[in-house]
Amino acid sequence: MGAHGPGARVPINPLGRALVRAGAISRSDAALAEMVRRHCDTSLDRILQAEGLATEDDLLAAHARRLSSQRWTVQDLAVAEPVDAGLDPRILLKYGVLPLTAASGATVLATGGPESLAALRPSLPKSLARARAVMAPRHAIQDRIAQEHRDLLRARAEARVAETESCRTWEGAFDRRLRITLAGLAGIALLSLAFPVMIFALFAFWACLTLVVSAGLKIAAFVAHRVAKTATPALDPRSQRPLPKVSILVPLFRETEIAHALIARLSRLTYPKCLLDVILVLEEEDDLTRQTLAGIDLPPWVRPVIVPDGKPRTKPRAMNYALDFCEGDIIGIFDAEDAPEADQITVVARRFQQVPREVACLQGILDYYNPTQNWLARCFTIEYATWFRTLMPGMARLGLAIPLGGTTLYFRRDVLEELGGWDAHNVTEDADLGFRLARHGYRTEMIKTVTEEEANCRVWPWIKQRSRWLKGYMTTYLVHMRQPRFLYAQLGPRKFWGFQAHFVSALSQFLLAPFLWSFWLVLFGLPHPLDPVLPHWVLVGLGSLFLTVEVLNVCIHMASVAGPRHRHLMAWAPTMHFYSPLGAIAAYKALYELILKPFFWDKTAHGLSVAARGRRTSDGGFDLSGIKLEPGHKGL
Repeated sequence: MGAHGPGARVPINPLGRALVRAGAISRSDAALAEMVRRHCDTSLDRILQAEGLATEDDLLAAHARRLSSQRWTVQDLAVAEPVDAGLDPRILLKYGVLPLTAASGATVLATGGPESLAALRPSLPKSLARARAVMAPRHAIQDRIAQEHRDLLRARAEARVAETESCRTWEGAFDRRLRITLAGLAGIALLSLAFPVMIFALFAFWACLTLVVSAGLKIAAFVAHRVAKTATPALDPRSQRPLPKVSILVPLFRETEIAHALIARLSRLTYPKCLLDVILVLEEEDDLTRQTLAGIDLPPWVRPVIVPDGKPRTKPRAMNYALDFCEGDIIGIFDAEDAPEADQITVVARRFQQVPREVACLQGILDYYNPTQNWLARCFTIEYATWFRTLMPGMARLGLAIPLGGTTLYFRRDVLEELGGWDAHNVTEDADLGFRLARHGYRTEMIKTVTEEEANCRVWPWIKQRSRWLKGYMTTYLVHMRQPRFLYAQLGPRKFWGFQAHFVSALSQFLLAPFLWSFWLVLFGLPHPLDPVLPHWVLVGLGSLFLTVEVLNVCIHMASVAGPRHRHLMAWAPTMHFYSPLGAIAAYKALYELILKPFFWDKTAHGLSVAARGRRTSDGGFDLSGIKLEPGHKGL
């Protein structure tokens, strides 16, 4: 773009002119960046840096010259004494500003740019009103803040959610849990010995009752999804506001095998990089992942945040800590193995601009990029298609609160902070947060954007992952049911009974599955434990009910994978009956851990399918040519 082209007619702001005078950028680049800023809610600094037109050093030097302030290095920040001004360190992290004492004895405000300092100025105490600004790298300022307030920030990450809505109060109740459990098991054992048929009948009755409730909820959600389809209204291009800044949290723990593929997938996102703030959340003791990332040339819009070691070592605790480092107004969550659609964040940002503020969360569709790897991967893909493409949208249309999926989630930042982020002790922090949003009057909306991830395709890792999910479901139910009347008042009758129907039936169906399987004996004409107390026609009716629900489930599974993308899985839907017993095994493991290790995070191994497609090259690099990045995309 020449000096007499369209860019020459665009007014250039003072920072752009300073950079042009210093020879850091051309006038046409400054004009182009100014044009971009009209459509993006961000600073000129971010635009120039994200597009590779200027380095952070160039920008800091230009700010220092323009404002007649000093330019501090990382070493200057390290030796300066901090000033205790009574400010919340989370606020300092958010704006990237730190009060320090200069060598002259004067109090200064270290900042990465004048815009962030201007946003914080109204909140500063009078003692800092006249403090001069010094320019320093934002990441170094945040590192120094984190270092100075390490213990406080770590403690707040562990206890960010209100105690009444958290399971952390269980931490010191192990002896009590164990006594209650042993007493309960002893009672059930004694009653089973004394009245075996009656106890079997009670469990079988509850299993059948929750089977009917579960089937009714599925039918209602299926019908609501099929009947009430509505198109997302299009925005008038003339009324579109500037796109907002979006922060993406990507928690990583021992992800050496998938780190290279992750960066490649993130690079496919088409959202303006000047508005994208990707934070790789790393655990302090995870040296392997940090060393792997150190060997990758991260783009300027991707940065790591190191979480101080602490307990519990869970994904939600890490995200709570990293939340204050975010720069965006929208907070998204990706997992290490995720492959989001390229335009996903644009779709999300525009949708948030359309919906009322009460819609505080947007949940995308999760899918798998290795559905044909083996039978288990096929069944897992069918299950996900049923849940994310049929049942969750149907439940949302019924006006029910929905448990969130762990990724492809986007939140309004102010609402997320208002609710205290995630419960650091809950191993399904996503499901818990979905109901906390509903309790506080907010809604979650499903959006039609897909993220592919890796299906857990080995039996024992699958059981470990599912047991963590079920343990989290049990935890979430117990926490929210501490005060049933208060929960009812917050949710209202529809959401309250929907909560009961979903959680109670889901957990009961897994834990009591063997009692339902016993009705195969009736259908095959074999003796059943309830023969002495129930007429044969009643047992046949219960067996027929069980068989009917199984057929219903297969039909819903087949309808959910009937689209072009998953049609090849329709023939596998009947085999889901043999997939369900794995869930029962996982449920017993979950129940055991709920009592003995409620906060234990049984980590899912990632990279099993990536290892089969990508390979190390002779020079130590990583060949990503075979990795599928998004639907319809064949490779890098």
